[in-house]
Amino acid sequence: MSEPINGQLELRGLALAALLQSDIQAKLLQVQQLVSETTVCEPALVLACNQPLPGRPATPELITPLKVPRRSLASPQGRAALIHALAHIEFNAINLALDAIWRFPNMPLKYYADWAFVAREEALHFQLLQNYLQDLNSHYGAFQAHDGLWAMVERTTGDVLARMALVPRTLEARGLDASKIMLAKLKQAGDERAASIVERILHDEIRHVAIGNIWYRFCCEQQNKDPEGIFAQLCEQYKAPKLRGPLNLDARRQAGFTETELTYLQNSL
Repeated sequence: MSEPINGQLELRGLALAALLQSDIQAKLLQVQQLVSETTVCEPALVLACNQPLPGRPATPELITPLKVPRRSLASPQGRAALIHALAHIEFNAINLALDAIWRFPNMPLKYYADWAFVAREEALHFQLLQNYLQDLNSHYGAFQAHDGLWAMVERTTGDVLARMALVPRTLEARGLDASKIMLAKLKQAGDERAASIVERILHDEIRHVAIGNIWYRFCCEQQNKDPEGIFAQLCEQYKAPKLRGPLNLDARRQAGFTETELTYLQNSL
């Protein structure tokens, strides 16, 4: 890791330290300390990491997505499994934002501040879900989970343009679509607390995907690439998973997708 600067680690070093942290509560505390206004930030500084990423607890057990069991929301156990799945997504999202900060040097200061903001909000989402799990007499790690989100992070470690294209505005944007369906199911099951948490997450995730769109277009401009033209090529090159419908068009518009992009995505279903 980098040497301390003026008595502090710069923002990217702090993000890497949080990413390496496997203790959940310690990770959440470190994420809350990613306040760019009070942290020295030298984006050109090169960081190196030879440790396995990301840091995470021994559980949940990670299995392939197709092997993750599906449960009915009609039972308390089924609702706990769903909340656990959401908590796992948010825990991964914390790590996604931290990796976006430390991994890519020479980006504008606003880039690092944006992803620090996202990391803090993802940590809040995880805490809301973790608290609900505890009230359901469960905990994070009680169910099996999969690691699909982090797999794409590993594929795009060498290309910030691909990372912005295929993580926030592709994989995380799928959450905008899924949240609308999930909300309806939770309300039908009478779980208003879970529904309110998902509504909060959806509200914030629109902003997170918008940040991904902003920096995707910035990278395209820097590399003299057409944002709408290069996207399909990146999906094929990095083996992005097939998109599932229906799309939450209103949320995606709020997150900055153009009508041309939405038409392309709908035709890809």
